[in-house]
Amino acid sequence: MKVTLSFEESSSGDVSIMVDALRASTTITLALNSFKRIIPCFTPEEAIALKEKTGGMLAGERNGKRLEGFDIGNSPSAIKDLKTSDDTLILTTSNGTRILENMNSKVLIGSMVNAEAVGEKSIQLAEEHIDVVMAGVKGEFAIEDFLAAGEILYWINENLDECELSEYAKSAIMASRDYNLVKEAFLNSRTAKRLIELGYTDDVKLSVMRNITNNVAIYQDNELTLLGRFHNN
Repeated sequence: MKVTLSFEESSSGDVSIMVDALRASTTITLALNSFKRIIPCFTPEEAIALKEKTGGMLAGERNGKRLEGFDIGNSPSAIKDLKTSDDTLILTTSNGTRILENMNSKVLIGSMVNAEAVGEKSIQLAEEHIDVVMAGVKGEFAIEDFLAAGEILYWINENLDECELSEYAKSAIMASRDYNLVKEAFLNSRTAKRLIELGYTDDVKLSVMRNITNNVAIYQDNELTLLGRFHNN
């Protein structure tokens, strides 16, 4: 199995894992505790129009800040135990939802919080090529996505009998193995500093936690739904 790491655009037509660790991937993964489906929208206007048509809860941010008039921001800590009668979350974010638009493969959502589970599910779905795709921030590399990708790639490599890892993927695995350094890098990243300034320290601390959920979202027909539960052998 070929296993690679990419930035913004996937090199695979088989299986891709989108990683936007702070915060879209984490929000999506944990939102599946409360919602049956998540519909990503690429503009706030599209999200508002969809809510008027289908109902549901509006979630979104630009530049880290909750969008005016939206029910909730892109906040995993606010959404992970949310009690609601809505079964649909309509989500628009600065980076993660944008990346989904141009993927032409089976797409899963990965983060630190579900790294082991999404790695296992990607192996089950893939035939020849798994590509882990870092969302970055406005076209720039983000260290938190690189480290979360490394955690996911570690579990893919651990569970594949034959794994052809790109050197970029190998470097991410190596960078992710000292968890104390990973946490320090997350907390001191450009994205985290901005979120902390905006009052979202809890989101940063939650997003760096490893393997706390078995939720894996799959992106199909413009919707994100729960692919299934991961079970240890």
